This record gives sequence, structure tokens and C-alpha cells, in this order.
Amino acid sequence: MNIEKLWFADDKIFIFTDTGKQLWQSLLWYPRLLHASPEQRNNFEYDNIGIRWEEIDEDMSVESFLYDDPEPQRISRIFLTHPELNASAIARRIGIQQSLLASYIRGTKKPSATRENEIINVIREFGKELAAV
Repeated sequence: MNIEKLWFADDKIFIFTDTGKQLWQSLLWYPRLLHASPEQRNNFEYDNIGIRWEEIDEDMSVESFLYDDPEPQRISRIFLTHPELNASAIARRIGIQQSLLASYIRGTKKPSATRENEIINVIREFGKELAAV
């Protein structure tokens, strides 16, 4: 699969491939690209393996456009849209390994509904504590 066209819209990156597919993924997965200027975003090189933005030191594989989760959901979305959240501190408060929470955030592992609610409730508790300051 080769890229024929690449463009950005609504905090997403789109590609059109030589197989006639239009694919996309959220820029939330790529914060350097999300916060890059239009000029920086448009300064890329690509081949059949991936896309490279030298100026912002970002790489994206063509294969990543085929992943099941082009848009971050729930836990991933919360942490990616709020980088001020400290995943290590939240993991400690819940009593889980930070690496496990990091896997939930990256989307490489899916928490159970109970675990996901537990994580969200701890984040809400932090919010209440901060609001009381």
C-alpha cells in the first residue's frame, strides 16, 4: 500500500492510497504533529513504509492507518487531551503498575469496564481535590 495523497483536517491526518482507500487517524496519538504549524505539518517525506517530519522529529508508519482505533477513546482520550495528568501518580493511587496504565493509555491493552471506571473515578477525585485548593 502506497500513499498517493496526504492531508489534514479537524485534528486528523488522512491518506489516500494506491489501492483506492481513504484512511485516517487522530492527531491526538501524535502530539508533536497536533501542535505543529501548518508549515511544519506540510514539510514531510514519505515512502511505502511511512511518513517522516524531520523538523518536528515525528514518524508515522503507513501500517498505523490500519489499526483498529484511529481515534482515542475513554482512558486514552482523557490522558492524551490532558497531558498534565500524571499517569504514575494515578496508577499508584489505584494500586496498579504504571506500565499497565500506560498500556491502557496507548490502547495496546483494554481495561475491563470496572477498571476503567476505577481510573476515571480516581481522576475525578483528583479534580475535586484540585478544585478545593
